[in-house]
Amino acid sequence: EWTIAFGPGGGNDIMSRTLIEILEKYDLYPKDITAENRPGGSGAVGWGYLYSKSGSGYNISTTSGSFITTPLQADTPWGPKDFTPIALLATDDLVLVVNGKSEIDDLAEFVENAKKNPPIIGGTGTVNVDFIVPKLFSKKAGFDFEYVSFNAFGEMSTALLSDALDAMVANPGEILGLIESGDVKAIAYSGEKTPSALKGVPTLGEAGYDIGVSMPRGLILAPDAPAEAQTWWIETMKKVVETPEWDAYIEKNQLTENIKYGEEFKEFLLRTQAGFAEILREQGVIK
Repeated sequence: EWTIAFGPGGGNDIMSRTLIEILEKYDLYPKDITAENRPGGSGAVGWGYLYSKSGSGYNISTTSGSFITTPLQADTPWGPKDFTPIALLATDDLVLVVNGKSEIDDLAEFVENAKKNPPIIGGTGTVNVDFIVPKLFSKKAGFDFEYVSFNAFGEMSTALLSDALDAMVANPGEILGLIESGDVKAIAYSGEKTPSALKGVPTLGEAGYDIGVSMPRGLILAPDAPAEAQTWWIETMKKVVETPEWDAYIEKNQLTENIKYGEEFKEFLLRTQAGFAEILREQGVIK
């Protein structure tokens, strides 16, 4: 039973369904896999459901930035340390976009306008990477903004295209289609190096607003899953990442492959959470 903690169409959903397709194509999982979107509470609903399946070797989910940040600001009974770690598979960053009809054409114009008229910026989740990135950017650039959270990418993109938002941040894989169609304009990328599909779009660092934040994408089992289940999934993921379909997913979604298994993945999550907590405390978001 594969839990997807956000709505259809987002980065979490795309990654989950890609992994399932690879598992099925190569007959790597011997029985059926049921995928279900359980959005709500910046991932709290979906991962809370997985948490309730403690001891099960048949309940699985993917992680994102919210897996780390939601427990920092919400009263969840779980945190990253409570789940059974399988693998970190990739990290990704965010692209800042405006409506394709906007008079703003580049990052300099966006910052200039934002200083005069604080923008409304959308992101997936309440206090996660989608919030941290524009928060750090706005602090360095010297403007204020209002953040609006969404549980699903489709809702957020509709809000931007209807001018309910001035801008939004999203994973490249989510937004590339809208960029290519001209419905939205990409004006900045939060990672260290602009992906090939976003050629010509500056990084925040290149513009003088380096923030150094990336989102971990990985795979977890329910808490206290049997050791043999954890071992089986780790060995299976080693096969998955060797497939051409996985390479195609990394390229299409402009991710950075970053693979860590088991306890090494858990240590990565805990280090990242500590870093995010420091940032959020500095911003006064959490105590």
